[in-house]
Amino acid sequence: MGSELIIIPIIFGAIFGVFYLYFSTRNKERLALIEKGADASIFVKGKGYTAPIWKILILNLALLLMGIGIGVFTASVLEQYTTLDEDAVYPATIFLMAGIGLFIGFNMTKNLDKE
Repeated sequence: MGSELIIIPIIFGAIFGVFYLYFSTRNKERLALIEKGADASIFVKGKGYTAPIWKILILNLALLLMGIGIGVFTASVLEQYTTLDEDAVYPATIFLMAGIGLFIGFNMTKNLDKE
């Protein structure tokens, strides 16, 4: 019963530790580059046009949800017209179609950055 009280702080501590190490290391690297006289423009991500993050998130979320919907529909059709096990068909087709949707979203995001 006491293990629940220990696990939650460990999870939050690990998340805090990862973020702390990331930001402190990034800060130290930037300070070292500035001391050597590097140009500050190297800290800016990308030199050209990049798509806004909200467009990328909406595109990937929409394709993920469409993939899940198609997965549920395909699983119900497979369950109805085949002798496949219902417990295996639903998760398999949902994850497959969600993965396909995310892959298509990744490719569409690459095309957004090219334009």
